Amino acid sequence: MEKFTSKIDEMTLKEKIKMIHAAGLFCTGGVERLGIPELRMSDGPSGVRQEFENDKWIPSDISGDFVSWLPSNTCLASTWNPELALSFGQILGSEARGRGKDIILAPGINIKRTPLCGRNFEYFSEDPVLTGRLAVPLIQGIQENDVAACVKHFALNNQELDRMTVEAEIDDATLHELYLSAFLDALTEGKSLTVMGAYNRYDGSFCCESRKLLQDILRNQWHYDGVAISDWGGVHHTEEAALHGVDIEMSVTPDFDDYKMADPLHEKVKNGEIPESVIDEKVIRILTLMDKIHMNHPERQTGSFNTHEHQQMTLQIAEEGIVLLKNEKKRLPLTPELNANKQKKILIAGDNAVRLHSNGGGSAEIKALYEISPLLGVRMILGGNTECTWMPGYYVDNESEIRGEQLAGNLDPEHNESNDKKRWEEEILPKRRQYLEKLLEAVPDYDEVIFIGGLNHSLDIEGFDRPDMKLPYGQDEVISALADATDNLTVVLINGSPVEMPWIDKVHSLIQTSYYGMNGGYALAKVLFGKVNPSGKLPETYPIRLADTPTEVYHSYPGEMKEGGHRHVTYSEKLMVGYRYYTSKEVPVLFPFGHGLSYTTFSCSNFHVAVHDISQTNESLITLSCEMQNTGGRDGKETLQLYVGIPKEGQPKMALKAFKKVSLNATEKKEVSLTLTGKAFAAYSTEKACFVVRPGTYELYAGTSAENILYHTSIDLSQEYILS
Repeated sequence: MEKFTSKIDEMTLKEKIKMIHAAGLFCTGGVERLGIPELRMSDGPSGVRQEFENDKWIPSDISGDFVSWLPSNTCLASTWNPELALSFGQILGSEARGRGKDIILAPGINIKRTPLCGRNFEYFSEDPVLTGRLAVPLIQGIQENDVAACVKHFALNNQELDRMTVEAEIDDATLHELYLSAFLDALTEGKSLTVMGAYNRYDGSFCCESRKLLQDILRNQWHYDGVAISDWGGVHHTEEAALHGVDIEMSVTPDFDDYKMADPLHEKVKNGEIPESVIDEKVIRILTLMDKIHMNHPERQTGSFNTHEHQQMTLQIAEEGIVLLKNEKKRLPLTPELNANKQKKILIAGDNAVRLHSNGGGSAEIKALYEISPLLGVRMILGGNTECTWMPGYYVDNESEIRGEQLAGNLDPEHNESNDKKRWEEEILPKRRQYLEKLLEAVPDYDEVIFIGGLNHSLDIEGFDRPDMKLPYGQDEVISALADATDNLTVVLINGSPVEMPWIDKVHSLIQTSYYGMNGGYALAKVLFGKVNPSGKLPETYPIRLADTPTEVYHSYPGEMKEGGHRHVTYSEKLMVGYRYYTSKEVPVLFPFGHGLSYTTFSCSNFHVAVHDISQTNESLITLSCEMQNTGGRDGKETLQLYVGIPKEGQPKMALKAFKKVSLNATEKKEVSLTLTGKAFAAYSTEKACFVVRPGTYELYAGTSAENILYHTSIDLSQEYILS
């Protein structure tokens, strides 16, 4: 930082402050006379967002800002493949740099605490280890391209309902073990150059003004020296934001000089209320960032976008992010032909078969160069020798919401009290019946029926939470009726969070994917017809019903209004989030965390655990190994998952600590090993304010999902270790 001291001395206070707040909706101010450029930023997690005018939310480019649409973070997490996460980051960084950006506002790594959060599709998982193990290579891939990643939203941004004001109330152990763990990985191991604060409150302060988060934890405990950026509109008070750690204030309004860290901060410094050295520290961090991404350097990488290589990699990520949930009668993969004398007829039903999703969801929206829908993908695979017909199947009654023209919500009267009852009775219900009747009339004429439904970006959307876990538009009735009408039914769901499936016992072939990028429809078709063997695993549990979820059981969502006029949410379930709760309390689920089937079969045998004699817990503590074999007739991939049970009150029965995705040819065997350091056995000590490995008996569980445990043993640790 000393190298920038002379530059700081040359700058006026006004010039310094210009660098620490927005001068446009997606840029800061520069200091032209000293050759200091502005910082240019862009959303988002699935690709570089379209260009806007500097001071208006109006698109400013007609055709020059089309880019590759990458799969959602949930789809990426479903791959359980860190190598693909690295490739994902390399694409995102290259396209951001190719569009002239310095910071890409990604990835989003908040824990999926409730399935109702409207922004869950932007996040990875209910588990911090899976999130962290994928976020680290993703960040590294971005920053290879002279672009800074911006990990978000720090921290406890786990619901969209009242997101601007809600206050999270949480104990320190839960905070550090569950909600900060992936951020620690992303910032210290991934070395993300920037981090974005969250909208919500914590410990009595807004997160972008929180001394505990931004100073005590981020700077003092983690020794993070990167740039902290506010979420857009996340700063509310000048002094708190300036003194507690935000380096750059961004917002959504064009009155840039009136931002809290603009003219109001200038006045407080002039009046002696805030020392100028506080501003200097922020400017030095910004200049250091600019140096690390080689701004103003003649050999800075140029990046590229819309390349064939990017498109091919988005296809591979989508392929591995598709999860085969059920295949009870082994009807999948489908065959395109009946016999040489008869053409096969396939009926594809459902709005999501033709729905394009890239341009929705809020700040994750993308102006995609192209997007292949499932219907198009199937037709591309099958060609002209198979008849492939589409029918809507269900009536989408809120097109204006999907296009972002009005607030998101469901128009069913039980979901939306403001619904016009007359419209429900005269338009929506009759059309639903009409669509279903036509669909059922057509079913007998087809050899295969593929229903492609799920959610869309009127429910998976920034700023709003879902009202429930039900499929919208009466899809449950449609799926149930189709299952009664034919045995040749395959159901595909596209969604960013779990949904209830009251028809599950009737459906024998079921596939799930999240928003899967520009080649997603083609990837889905390749899986359906056996061109690709599915290998995706669920990054979150699919509960049977909303009432089974821990936030419902503990009455800890959506919180309640308290004094001060804002909502408070108490995280009373503590560590019992997702599979940690379901396995500990033995609650049945639809599909467990880590579940995913294949068109081949695998076995794991000859498990062995080696405990290492070490003096430092950041070295290998135990190694678990086994022999994995592909016992079927197709090449495929299986993921070995290792869970640990910590002997301490309040800890879950088991928590994921390591995993490895293994590629095996038909009949091939491989030795697979997973290594754990002391971190995997540590729990947060509130007394010592750090992570501690305590003496005791620890349980080890290895398997291919949180329920399919193939090996269980225990190990005794005799020493106490404090993790540095």
